[in-house]
Amino acid sequence: MQVAIVGSGAVGGYFGAKLARAGHDVTFVARGRHLAAIRERGLTVRSTTGDFEEFTVQARAVDRGEDVPAPDVAIFAVKSYSNAEALPLLGAVARDRALVLTLQNGVDSVDEIAGFVDRDRVLGGSTYVATALAAPGLVEQTGTHQRIVFGEVAGRTGRRLSERVERLHQAFIGADIQSEPVVDARVPIWEKFCYLAPFAAFTGAARLPIGGLWSDPATRQMMVAAFEEVETVARGEGVSLPDGLVDRISKYVDSIPPTTRSSLLIDLQQGKPIEVEALIGAVVRRAARSGSAVPIMSALYAALKPHASGVQRSEN
Repeated sequence: MQVAIVGSGAVGGYFGAKLARAGHDVTFVARGRHLAAIRERGLTVRSTTGDFEEFTVQARAVDRGEDVPAPDVAIFAVKSYSNAEALPLLGAVARDRALVLTLQNGVDSVDEIAGFVDRDRVLGGSTYVATALAAPGLVEQTGTHQRIVFGEVAGRTGRRLSERVERLHQAFIGADIQSEPVVDARVPIWEKFCYLAPFAAFTGAARLPIGGLWSDPATRQMMVAAFEEVETVARGEGVSLPDGLVDRISKYVDSIPPTTRSSLLIDLQQGKPIEVEALIGAVVRRAARSGSAVPIMSALYAALKPHASGVQRSEN
């Protein structure tokens, strides 16, 4: 397949490198020192957990959409706070009949992409992967998960996988990527969102990893109530979430290391822009449209919104 990776950092770079290693014709869209490093030395993936693994792929790297050969699929893995710049770039990349798979956090990505690419060509996905851009041209895998759950979102949902979802699934499997195709991607996207939005909001507002929050009974109770707030918004939008979702989320939080930080907290502590609008803001806006009450998420949104642009803070 001809594959374009728009957003070739920790997530996009990792999956793009695995596809390139499997023999697909991958083009990385990158910028700055990362772009220069891929052009000069290739893109290296290094695993720091489990069985040590390191490999390097040599692939095309560009910074303009017009320089990407017309792809079969464009994987969109840009942080949402960069969408104003990245979405027109994606529109230039995904020309003709190219398929787009978005792996962005949150639930707004498909709607935002639809302003630049025909909605019918967009697939939605959630990714579960622990990676970091350790240096220009170097992606480090810091955990064992590397799963993509994806499928149709725009009118093609049904009882069977579409042919294009099945084709992309086979490409992922052949590239040693844990792939889970679904007939309706809205469900796993919202399942992840019900956990991720409160997790990011609480850890970000408290400036603490999850352990100190989840071990405190009062804070834990408040977090569970926030999971329920997001679940209520999802059901109000007609998303068929499974029963017992909040209990399942709570058990998951029980299992993760207490030192776990959300990517929003990591970005906040580094003085970078944060995905407050795509995560917490999206809950508040959608709740307002449906008339749902989300007092906890609204308060956390107000606390984090002033930091959206990434002001450097002295406590870092």
